Amino acid sequence: MATSAVADPDSGLTGAQLAARYGLTSAGARPSLPSYVRQLWSYRHFISAYANAKLVASFSNARLGRLWQVLTPLTNAAVYYLIFGIILNTQDGVSNFIAYLCTGLFVFTFTQAVVSGGVQAISGNLGLIRALHFPRASLPIAVTLTQFQHLLASIVVLAGIVLLDGEPLTIEWLLVIPAIVLQAIFNAGLAMALARLGSKATDLKQVVPFVMRTWMYASGVLYSVDNFEKHLPDWAAQLVQLNPLLVYIELMRHALMESAPVTAPATESWLLGLGWALLVGVVGFVYFWRGEKEYGRG
Repeated sequence: MATSAVADPDSGLTGAQLAARYGLTSAGARPSLPSYVRQLWSYRHFISAYANAKLVASFSNARLGRLWQVLTPLTNAAVYYLIFGIILNTQDGVSNFIAYLCTGLFVFTFTQAVVSGGVQAISGNLGLIRALHFPRASLPIAVTLTQFQHLLASIVVLAGIVLLDGEPLTIEWLLVIPAIVLQAIFNAGLAMALARLGSKATDLKQVVPFVMRTWMYASGVLYSVDNFEKHLPDWAAQLVQLNPLLVYIELMRHALMESAPVTAPATESWLLGLGWALLVGVVGFVYFWRGEKEYGRG
């Protein structure tokens, strides 16, 4: 007695149709943006642990260890004060110049360190990327978190410097918290954008020091911001006022100092700071996400 053959339900289906039927997805496919955000949140403990490990490793070979978190900003401030405050006398017209200088320097250093680390976040971790599966944005975010911890140590030192330089302790000091949070969001977006660019153009890390040095001089770190109006055309002075680093520096100076020269009222600075944080944070994240499937290949 002949038996009838059982029909194969998968016969005649294309590879794409088979994958859809059994819920298969491409191993290298980019997740949707909401899914990517959820993945990052699920890896938050990995990001924190990786950032802490980087922080400890950065001082592992130094005899004084993490004490350099305090000594480094103090040494930089002393050098810049000697050159710009005393030799070049840029402190003229700025009361409590040491507090003014240190505030600008510590805020700028936060972004400078994130930029330097962010541009190598992918290209400098290819072994980790090729060995493990995780959302790659974890790496530039971890860079930002590492430097944020450096900043917190520096803020403690900065508070002491500001008080010793004669500035009073006021309720406005609490504004330091939202100011550094906005800058951290801005930095994270910048780090992600540069991480993607740095993964494609590895020579970009050689250009970064020159860009950051120019950015520092355009941010009123080492001298009074009144010099912008004195020595620049009106259009150029107004353009400088939009500089995001100048904005975050002035937010900190508004919070910590009573009479620091600034280029804009506090309300305008807060709106600009919020705008830059949202713009760079969101655009940087989306730009990095769009290149997710490219990292570590080639």
